[in-house]
Amino acid sequence: MSTVPGRTDLPGSARAAGKRPLDGQTGPRAGLSDIPPQPTASLAEPAESLRADPVRIAADLEAIARIGGGEGGVTRPGYSPLERQAHELVGGWLTDLGLTVWGDAAGNTIAELPAPASKPALGTGSHLDSVPGGGRFDGVVGVVGAVEVVRMLRDAGVTLGRPLRVVCFAAEEGARFGQACLGSRAVAGIGASDIDEIRDEGGVTRAQAMREVGLDPTDLDLARWDPRDWAAFLELHVEQGTVLESQGVRVGVVDLVSGSTRLELELHGRASHSGGTPMTGRSDALAAAAEIVTAAEHVANDPRHRGTRATIGRLQVAPGNITTIPGHVVCTLDVRDVDSDRQRLTVLEMLRRGAEACARRHVSMSVRLIGDTSPAVLPIWVRRVVTRAARAVGVEYRVVTSGASHDAQSVNTIVPAGIIFVPSRAGLSHVAEEWTDAADIAMGTDVLARSLIELDGELAVIEGIR
Repeated sequence: MSTVPGRTDLPGSARAAGKRPLDGQTGPRAGLSDIPPQPTASLAEPAESLRADPVRIAADLEAIARIGGGEGGVTRPGYSPLERQAHELVGGWLTDLGLTVWGDAAGNTIAELPAPASKPALGTGSHLDSVPGGGRFDGVVGVVGAVEVVRMLRDAGVTLGRPLRVVCFAAEEGARFGQACLGSRAVAGIGASDIDEIRDEGGVTRAQAMREVGLDPTDLDLARWDPRDWAAFLELHVEQGTVLESQGVRVGVVDLVSGSTRLELELHGRASHSGGTPMTGRSDALAAAAEIVTAAEHVANDPRHRGTRATIGRLQVAPGNITTIPGHVVCTLDVRDVDSDRQRLTVLEMLRRGAEACARRHVSMSVRLIGDTSPAVLPIWVRRVVTRAARAVGVEYRVVTSGASHDAQSVNTIVPAGIIFVPSRAGLSHVAEEWTDAADIAMGTDVLARSLIELDGELAVIEGIR
């Protein structure tokens, strides 16, 4: 697989550096759902002739899971050699299928299935990195589903009227650097300024991590997509929740992706002997942090915050001795919400409560912003195409909201995007027990393939009108 920064090897590219669409102008939008779709000429009955192979899907998932996988789950951090190995594996599959494959400056892998006409491309894909001890499905399902769509089109002899691009994004998980969706943010032109600032727990910056796997962080701007090269993007993903399974529904169509504000809080008290220091004279940093933990839970559960989620995901305590009062605590706060204003107001309320707890306990607190992403409303016209595709495939669906962040959320800032969910057993994700049946993934892939065909036809109608 070749690695070429930017898009110089992309046939028919219309890249214009520095140009971005105005707000609300991410492509052909208003009223598209009212225009009847145009069938693809080479496919008379796509719902009948296109079916994903669950056995092939399961084999692909198993092959990728071997990279960084073990009894404790899958550990494949963003910008690590293991992540690069997974990208090389999938890139090889796509090369064998006849696609042109290249890597961009952000570490994303992109593969293009050409078309007779030079038109803005359709895109699909997801990510290949994982959280430490994570599952084998998060992100990987969207990549494997995209590869399977290419095989389905090939096997059925279907040719789309525009290029189809499979995208494997880099470093989607925020587990390493705190900020999620680094690869997809790069294609959207977001985040290039903080590459020397965000660090992992070992103190390695994003820029250092990129260099260690052969990427040049000074070229990051070259990864930015020109919206004129892309028509729409769809991501297949596991739900990471219980809605679909609990209702016996096999496909979810996402209308809204929650936003996320992530902070690092550092508390300084005074370490001292646990026996010799009276309770009234302590500056216990962990006790103050405990109040922040309970405040986060209380605020997120009150009636004013329906839809808010607050999590203290990491807590580091020093000195960490049984007989020593904790004098130093570093913890993270992740606030997610479907309401942008409430998301930020909730953060402010939690910080206020934290400051009050620290003041009572004679503990100081400093705050560092790790990442801040607003909720994203996905285009209704894309969603309607996906729901129409689900009906054509013959599968029951439900429109759902995503509490987790996804690459399509970043892509949607420049290219109209949609997300298709498949069920997660017991709603578990980011753990080794994460599971989605191959049959459900195949059904989601059927909907993905049909959606891409429907998008191709609908966009052809619009282009004809124009």
